[in-house]
Amino acid sequence: MDWKPSRDSKIPIYKQLAIYIETGIGNGTFPHDKPLPSERGLAKELGINRSTVIAAYDELESNGLIDRNRGSGTTISKDIWGLSKKRIPSWNRYIEAGSFLPNLPVTQRIHKEMAQHSLINLASGELSKDLFPMNALREITSNRSFIGSLGYDHPQGNAILRQTLTNHVKQFRGIETNPSSILITSGAQQAVHLVVQCLLKPGDAVAIENPSYHYNLPVFKSAGIKTYNLMGDHNGINPNDITALYKKHRIRMIFLNPIFQNPTGTLMSEERRKKVLELSSEYGIPVVEDDPYSLTSFTGERIQTLKSLDLYGNVLYISSLTKIVASGLRIGWIIGPKAVIERLSDAKQQVDFGHASYTQWIANDFIESKDFGTHIKNLVSQLESRKDQIVSSLHTYLSDQIKFTIPEGGIHIWCRLKNEVNEIQLLEESIKRGVIYVPGSTMGTEKGFIRFTFSREKEENINEGIRRFANALQAVSKK
Repeated sequence: MDWKPSRDSKIPIYKQLAIYIETGIGNGTFPHDKPLPSERGLAKELGINRSTVIAAYDELESNGLIDRNRGSGTTISKDIWGLSKKRIPSWNRYIEAGSFLPNLPVTQRIHKEMAQHSLINLASGELSKDLFPMNALREITSNRSFIGSLGYDHPQGNAILRQTLTNHVKQFRGIETNPSSILITSGAQQAVHLVVQCLLKPGDAVAIENPSYHYNLPVFKSAGIKTYNLMGDHNGINPNDITALYKKHRIRMIFLNPIFQNPTGTLMSEERRKKVLELSSEYGIPVVEDDPYSLTSFTGERIQTLKSLDLYGNVLYISSLTKIVASGLRIGWIIGPKAVIERLSDAKQQVDFGHASYTQWIANDFIESKDFGTHIKNLVSQLESRKDQIVSSLHTYLSDQIKFTIPEGGIHIWCRLKNEVNEIQLLEESIKRGVIYVPGSTMGTEKGFIRFTFSREKEENINEGIRRFANALQAVSKK
């Protein structure tokens, strides 16, 4: 056999082998009237483990391409050469060939566990149901008439909602804009995808925070974008690093989450925020500001967003109701120059013909109501209580094993383990004990970090979750 698997490929060896055999069945390399090589013989010939061959044959069998019979060996399925000439598509080959990359395996694992098991959830970046403004939203849907259209709405989103958001961001976030400069999106993540797909091209370089939520988004790699890291401290990223990256890599865009950043919870200092804008203007580099948390300050301080300080239109501002009202509404928005918004709107229309009018109506009425301000005050109070609980629990159970900075807002706390442990073993041991969180490696390059999110569970569960994590850490440390 001339073919050999590539150990440098990102495709697992068993999948490479399955693809090779499937191709060989189709082109006659493996005749249909002769058995395929034995598992042991094929493993020896290729210099791979027998278990790898078994995995490849398992996949081919599940796709209906081969039959495995004790005594007669492995043969090509007769069904694929029958009169009907019907074959099952090799779906795994299509999955591997897709240009849009999947989430990291650890991220997929976390999502799967959260969906299938009753765990104490310190991983999910959303609010618990008791923090949703259910009474206010029920009143909107039950007692007020829906005045919108059930047909396709304006490509940029409902005009009334965009006017409401114009007033909202001026009142609560200090941003001057107008409805024609706003695009309604399906949450902040769709906004990021639109920016990457429409305003950048393969080979472009961008700067992202390290660690950051953007670090684990496959959208950058899927689009062929090169990402370069901006390292941060307790005051956010160092703006001088932008200059270095621009000179070395000619970065074309900067992605920042400067206010109560995910995952670190840090607030970029005002001095650094202003410096970022100075450099943006000096080099002509757009800044994409992701702002989910600026209304959650535990001190009550009104924090100036980059966009509110932006004098020249250099900032694309992204925000949503996901982290402060309800994730299920799927209401987010981008604010930027009119020409950019129209370009992004055109792309969004190609994907989904615009946002759902019904949820836009609910969002509009809630943002306009007096209930919005009341809800935000209650939300911040509840989040601060949960923050206090997780800080207390970390001190109680992990004081000598972990370091962290107490956040002044947001929903995350970023912890560094003092001793090195196997990250995957720790996650699996924690899941076994009934608690889940986000390992730091999914959000940055440095090892030994943990992100705990305190918005999804009540205080008693937060305390129990940290206790279980501490037990898992102790168990793994002894191995």
